[in-house]
Amino acid sequence: MGERFPFTAIIGQEEMCLSLILAAIEPRLSGVLIFGDRGTGKSTAIRALAALLPDIDAADCPYSCDPASTECCEACAATRPATIKKPVPVVDLPLGASEDRVAGALNLERALADGLKIFEPGLLARAHRGFLYIDEVNLLEDHLVDLLLDVAASGENLVEREGLSLRHPARFVLIGSGNPEEGELRPQLLDRFGLCVEVRTPTDISARIEIVKRRDAFDRNPKNFLEQYAPHEAALRSKILAGRKILPEIEVGDDILEQGAKLCMALGTDGLRGELVLLRAARALAAYEGSQTVTLAHLRTMTAPALRHRLRRDPLDDSLASTRVDRAVAEIFAA
Repeated sequence: MGERFPFTAIIGQEEMCLSLILAAIEPRLSGVLIFGDRGTGKSTAIRALAALLPDIDAADCPYSCDPASTECCEACAATRPATIKKPVPVVDLPLGASEDRVAGALNLERALADGLKIFEPGLLARAHRGFLYIDEVNLLEDHLVDLLLDVAASGENLVEREGLSLRHPARFVLIGSGNPEEGELRPQLLDRFGLCVEVRTPTDISARIEIVKRRDAFDRNPKNFLEQYAPHEAALRSKILAGRKILPEIEVGDDILEQGAKLCMALGTDGLRGELVLLRAARALAAYEGSQTVTLAHLRTMTAPALRHRLRRDPLDDSLASTRVDRAVAEIFAA
């Protein structure tokens, strides 16, 4: 595997980077959807964040089960295998992938040669406890969307085909990217992403120059570039791990919950998922900043990424989703 561009060397996409960090601190945010221009560092940021995170303790099994968890595959439940260290996985889900490749299927070679029913794990198994990345997610085929919805809701993958019945844990941070001009995302899948961020090609000359200079320096001498950013990477890693540790202890007052409810009601979001994600995102931000309580500033910062993709179409208001969110935030917080 080649060297990964340092996460802390990425500039110009602050909302995207922050959302990915928060998803790493709080996996229950259910992932990040990144919409915007091509060539703006989306896949670079995802792989860089995974490379920055410390290796995980994993059972020596095809699913990298967590040795400290009771949620494991059948083999680990029957007999605990040895524990090994593994990098946080980042798995790409190609648009043209078959359902068998994604979910897993019977190993036909072993079945024909030996008459044995051996399960061949798919991409969902490889992504367990890591990141599942789908580029051009808005072009994903409907049958794969349905499969992802089922797995995202249950946290496990159930395979029943060719006389084979098997289930295994499949919990991952779902990362999707795409260009909204190339097609819309199904509402059911759109709602499953906790956060939605918009990325744009930088228009500031100095920022563009600095981005090109950093990438060029990395390509010419990766070792020196990585050494230069190693202290920044270590500091961010420590900050993420500290955030994970204090996350369960962070308090959320009723005044924060009330403001979150008012925002969702003002924007007309369906159901209560928006409020729950907004709460979790604000708490994750507080943990990242080392705060013991969630403040209105945390709530305000996370309102746009948590709610902009949950708005109903309003025939009387053709404003962009982000504009409508900003307007609601200004009205609610001014009250």
